[in-house]
Amino acid sequence: MAYETLIVEKEDGVAVVKLNRPPVNSLSGQAYGEMYEAFVELEKDDAVNAIVITGAGDKAFAAGLDIKDVAGKSIPGYFDFASTVRKALDKIAGINKPTIAALFGFVFGGGCEVALACDLRIASSDASIGCPEVNLGIMPGSGGTQRMPRLVGVAKAKELLFMGDTVSGDEAYRIGLVNKVVAKEAVVDEAKAWAKKLAKKPKVALGLIKSAIDTGLNMDLPSGITFENDCFTLTYVSEDGREGMAAFAEKRKPSFKGK
Repeated sequence: MAYETLIVEKEDGVAVVKLNRPPVNSLSGQAYGEMYEAFVELEKDDAVNAIVITGAGDKAFAAGLDIKDVAGKSIPGYFDFASTVRKALDKIAGINKPTIAALFGFVFGGGCEVALACDLRIASSDASIGCPEVNLGIMPGSGGTQRMPRLVGVAKAKELLFMGDTVSGDEAYRIGLVNKVVAKEAVVDEAKAWAKKLAKKPKVALGLIKSAIDTGLNMDLPSGITFENDCFTLTYVSEDGREGMAAFAEKRKPSFKGK
């Protein structure tokens, strides 16, 4: 499928989704709508086992919401826009395949919230990351107030969101906002390398690990452990689960089929 605001490339079990709205990949309603459509298609594509999302060009992952696209909307028009954004971010967060955000340049507002919706984040050391919406008299509205505290803790999230401050890639790594920091020229290649490694893992187990973590975070501990056990059972009886254990016992490399 062709998109106007995205570039989607596929290779070796990995899809790379590039936000493509020059000069700084600001996010419009169309961009969010196409993100949703792209991730629906990628979820159906059995040849894609892991996904990298990044920005086209060399200036920004995404410099936030395209304010011009929102500023003149009526209240009903805004609610339609917000629904489109929520749908896109929920699809990115909930897709049953691992997602990695490759961050560089500006990662502001809505762009930061796209990154927060991913499973893993790799940043360039000089990236500028944050949700500065308070400086415009508004607040994060695409998961920033909910996903950021789950990564960096409540106090640090309140500090960053109250102040509207941004942090460098190095500082983002120090506080747990990103998983790894590399040089700008290496960030996309590093994300692809991680994705290729994940693409070789058994699909059923990866999807259920993701589900167990994400669903369990919204449960009390005993309920979360019960849910984990249910997920474990599904991996245990899966073809790949049986193959993996048989291969271990027979001292050979497993041949996973994604079932």
